[in-house]
Amino acid sequence: MAKVFTITEGLENMGALRTGGQGSVYKGKRMGAIISAVKLLPTPIHTENENDKNFRDFQNEVEKLKKVNEDPNPNVVKIINSGLTESGSFPFIEMEYIEGPDLEELLQAPNPPVFTIRETIKLATQLSNALAHCHRAGVKHGDIKSNNVKFNIDTGNYILLDFGLAVMSDEQRRSSLRHAGAVEFMAPEQHDGEMLFQSDIYSFGIIVYELLAGVVPFPLISKAESHRNQIMISHIEKSIPNLLQLRQTRLPADWSEKQRVTEMNVPIWLQDIVGKCLEKSPSDRYANGTDLHDAICNQIEQNPVQTETVLSNINDSSLASLQSENERLLAEISKYKQYFKSKMLLFIASLVLVCFLTFVGSSMIGTERTEKGSTAESMDNAKKDSPKSLQNKSGDTIKKEKKKPKKAAPAKTKDGLINDVPEF
Repeated sequence: MAKVFTITEGLENMGALRTGGQGSVYKGKRMGAIISAVKLLPTPIHTENENDKNFRDFQNEVEKLKKVNEDPNPNVVKIINSGLTESGSFPFIEMEYIEGPDLEELLQAPNPPVFTIRETIKLATQLSNALAHCHRAGVKHGDIKSNNVKFNIDTGNYILLDFGLAVMSDEQRRSSLRHAGAVEFMAPEQHDGEMLFQSDIYSFGIIVYELLAGVVPFPLISKAESHRNQIMISHIEKSIPNLLQLRQTRLPADWSEKQRVTEMNVPIWLQDIVGKCLEKSPSDRYANGTDLHDAICNQIEQNPVQTETVLSNINDSSLASLQSENERLLAEISKYKQYFKSKMLLFIASLVLVCFLTFVGSSMIGTERTEKGSTAESMDNAKKDSPKSLQNKSGDTIKKEKKKPKKAAPAKTKDGLINDVPEF
């Protein structure tokens, strides 16, 4: 793409991304493959001199932006560079390029015309975190609207963009807001050129209201000056339309009845926070982004989102499919439990049987050894003691007589007489 004009050395202009009364955003390319977004402010600064009020104001605000980047925040776009263009001397701010749709695009077909409660709470948490970060650095954004909040498809986070108004002088800001500002998102005091921390809080409330209701409280139907003035007056004087009534009429037709009922249960605490953000008087709103973010986080801790809300993005067919798959998995788990249970019982029974057989075998061996020992002992005793009686087959005792030694016949003498004299 041919250059429209030179931004600055080493930064190529790849064409406009978006133009408006408060400046234009161009796609830039640095040396190499780094893509960035460059915000060009409409009022040129011809002299880079501290005596030039516009240049001085621009430098002061740029220094504040640098503080925002000293401690990076996942919900705030990173500021890469700033300065004056080489041709035209327009102030510019170079930011990281975020790939993804903005909130305005996310509310257009084929997307649903409203956000789910769960996604709205996520956006509210992350955008309030971005505001808290900026306000702690002393930076008032001043231009919070649907197309200045992008969904980063790489990280899944919502990112606050475009700090163009933040670096304008009060006079430039007043003129820009009056003639080209997004009046449907502007706080009542901003119509007089005043910009406070509470002004960002009001715009935050408009964004959350739009995500839930599908439309801002006072839509800008025509860009005619008269209609813009009418919207400004509405913010100052009129009451905010009922959020739930508008949401009821904009729920997607393809949502199931159960999901529609669930999605109408917008937490009371979230409605109250939106209501406080949209108070007419700045003093009745949250003082700054930190107070707002703390209030949201405290409510989330006290009132966690219910499971039904988590499932609200799932249609009936998907839910039925998930339930069927869940039942199948539960059946499989039950089957495996029964299988392992029977196996365990069989193992335990086998173990008990082995132990029993081992015990019985040991007992038998012990008994046999005992009996053998007794028999051997009996036999030994029998050998030592001659038996005094024997038993016949019928069990009768047979006495065994001791053989008496035969007496020697008396010796005869030569004359035939018996010699009874014992020999010594």
